Amino acid sequence: MLTITAELRDKIVAHARQDHPDEACGVVAGPAGSGRPERFIPMLNAARSPTFYEFDSADLLKLYREMDDRDEEPVVIYHSHTATEAYPSRTDITYANEPGAHYVLVSTAETGNEDGPYSFRSFRIVEGEVTEEEITVVDAY
Repeated sequence: MLTITAELRDKIVAHARQDHPDEACGVVAGPAGSGRPERFIPMLNAARSPTFYEFDSADLLKLYREMDDRDEEPVVIYHSHTATEAYPSRTDITYANEPGAHYVLVSTAETGNEDGPYSFRSFRIVEGEVTEEEITVVDAY
């Protein structure tokens, strides 16, 4: 189960809407071993694509060094789907290489950049196996 603050959820959704029609992507880091997402890190979709996301390799290396220095790990890895449901694609599954992370997907297909309904779902992806998990949204930890 993913427990996340309303503030972090809202930041992820806002990033997804802001980057629409391209997919948005980013990480929410947390203290190593805590499983608690705390630090919101929006990333640039290097692919700049409405159907695919890719972290810039230099940005990703910098991020992992920074997390290592801060004794953090990627608790949530998120991205948006702009024209399809919030469910991992075959490509998403292939590139999922953090077995301890929650993979959050936001679909902006219904409303694009506008306020309105959106889908916000979380998955575990381990060795190609996708499992949807419950999300609990809290005011604070």
